[in-house]
Amino acid sequence: MERAGAYGARKAGSVRFDPVAFFTHPRTILRLLSWVFSIVVFSCIANEGYINIGSERLLCVFNNNANACNYVVTVGVACFLGSICFLILDVYFPSMSNIKDRKRAVLLDLIFSGLASFLWFVGFCFLANQWQATSPEELPLAQGADAARATIAFSFFSILTWAVLTLSALRRFLTGSNTNLFTWQHLDPAPSNARATPYPIPNGATIVTTNPYQAPPFTETLDPQKLTQQRPVAPAF
Repeated sequence: MERAGAYGARKAGSVRFDPVAFFTHPRTILRLLSWVFSIVVFSCIANEGYINIGSERLLCVFNNNANACNYVVTVGVACFLGSICFLILDVYFPSMSNIKDRKRAVLLDLIFSGLASFLWFVGFCFLANQWQATSPEELPLAQGADAARATIAFSFFSILTWAVLTLSALRRFLTGSNTNLFTWQHLDPAPSNARATPYPIPNGATIVTTNPYQAPPFTETLDPQKLTQQRPVAPAF
């Protein structure tokens, strides 16, 4: 579970970048899976998504509907580039010290992930409908059939990964919008091995604290004789 912080990140500069922790994080794994799925989808269409039957004109394997192939290639390329951009953003996100910049980054992640999930859902339904309407006569020797099935399958997998990324971004946005995160109650707790530091006070007692950020109280004492001294009287004229 992520530590409490502004929009899902700890205080800027508090932790160095750890590649192992970054690439084993669930959000990073989902982004990499979305990146791979987008590569598979537009690669299948680019390699075997078009066939020619008795002519030099290339036809889409999905019911000879070029819009189906163009749609999937466009969404696949957009999600491919988006996954790379958000992976880079995740690397630099903990170093953002401005809370407004963090809010914009999380909001952008939420909008893009939600839009990508919706587009993949539309693409999956569109491809499944066009593939169902494709007759065997349109695909002699089942040309491109495997590529078409792989495209539909990985479109469905992309819906799941982008939907989970959308929920993750929504949770970070709602959590970061909570004003309680910006109070002292949600700062990182003091380390368990912190030593108790006693501070003396004038009456001989001590104050013991384990907060490394607490400043010692004022130890200056006032002389009682100074308090009892009378103010000088102005000379009478």
